[in-house]
Amino acid sequence: MSKHMRLKDFPSFIRSTDPDEFMVHYAIRVTGQIAGADAVVLNTFDELEQDALDAMRAVIPPPASINNIGPLALLAEQIVPRGGQLDSLGSNLWKEDVSCFRWLDGRKPRSVVFVNYGSVTVMTNAELVEFAWGLANSVGPGQQRPRLPVDHPAGPRERRRRRAASGVPGGDQRRGLLASWCPQDAVLRHEAVGVFLTHSGWNSTLESLCAGVPMLGWPFFAEQQTNCRYKCTEWGVRVEIGHDVRREAVEEKIREAMGGEKGKEMRRRAVEWRETAVPGEAGDGRTPLGWQWQELLILFAITTAPCACIPMPRRHDRTICFGIKLNYNMHRLRF
Repeated sequence: MSKHMRLKDFPSFIRSTDPDEFMVHYAIRVTGQIAGADAVVLNTFDELEQDALDAMRAVIPPPASINNIGPLALLAEQIVPRGGQLDSLGSNLWKEDVSCFRWLDGRKPRSVVFVNYGSVTVMTNAELVEFAWGLANSVGPGQQRPRLPVDHPAGPRERRRRRAASGVPGGDQRRGLLASWCPQDAVLRHEAVGVFLTHSGWNSTLESLCAGVPMLGWPFFAEQQTNCRYKCTEWGVRVEIGHDVRREAVEEKIREAMGGEKGKEMRRRAVEWRETAVPGEAGDGRTPLGWQWQELLILFAITTAPCACIPMPRRHDRTICFGIKLNYNMHRLRF
C-alpha cells in the first residue's frame, strides 16, 4: 500500500459507514475464497505494483499462486491473430464510431486532449458545463468526449439540443470533436493525443500507460480514487482534478499537462511505463502462458469488463480467481 494514501483515496465502498453495505460483504467473502484457489490471476505486472504483489504472496497460502499476466490489452495483441473471428468480439456497450480518426489525422502530434469518463460514470449538468468551458478555454485543440447522461448515445440532433439547453459552448471542429463512442485504446495510441482526461478506471489506466499517454484524473467511484492516487504519487503520470469541478481548475490542469514542466515529466514517465509494460522474455515477472492459459485468456483479454467471469466447461476441478485490480475485485470460476 502506498504510504501517500489518504482516507478519500480508498475504494468508495470500503469507506462506507453502513454495516450492511453489499460491496463490503462481497469483498470480504471473495477475499476469503482466495485461500482455497489454485491460482490468482491479475491484470497487472510486477514493476507497476511490486509492493502489493509481494504483500499478497506473503499472506496467501499455498497452493494458491499469484499470476500477473497484464496488461491484458498487450497480451491480446500477442496471442490473438489479426483478421480472425475473434476480431468481432468486444465488451463495448455501444457501437464504436471510428469517424473520429479522420479528425485526429488532421491534428498535430500530442496536441489533443482526449476525454472519456467510461460507460458507467454520469456527471451532472453543472459538472458537464464546467468541464466543457474548461476545455474550451484551454490552449490548443482538444477532442472532447464526455458521456451524455443517458442510457444510450444520443444522435447528432439530440446532442445539439442538449448542448444548447445546458449552456455547453458550441463546437468548432477545428478545435474539438464530440463523438458518441469510439475505440479508446486505438484513440490513445494515435500520435495526436497528448493527454487523457479520465475517470481512472483500471482498464483505462492500463490502456493509457500502454500508449505512453499521461492523464488528468477525475475519479468517480469504486477503486478509481485509489488508481488516481497511485498514478500521481507512485507512477508520476497524472494530475488530479478536484471532486468539486470548476472550469478555471480544468483549464489550469489541461495547460499544465499539455505544455508545462510537470506535463513534460508526466509524459516522460508515461513513455517509460509503456516500455516497461510490454511483455518480454520469460523471467520478467510475468507468468509464462501455456496453451491452456491462452485458450482461457484470449476470451478474458477481449472482454475485459470490470466484473467479468468467463463460463468454462468443468474439465478439471480447479478454481481460478481473476482480479481486475489488486485492491478491488476477485472473480472465481471452476473449469
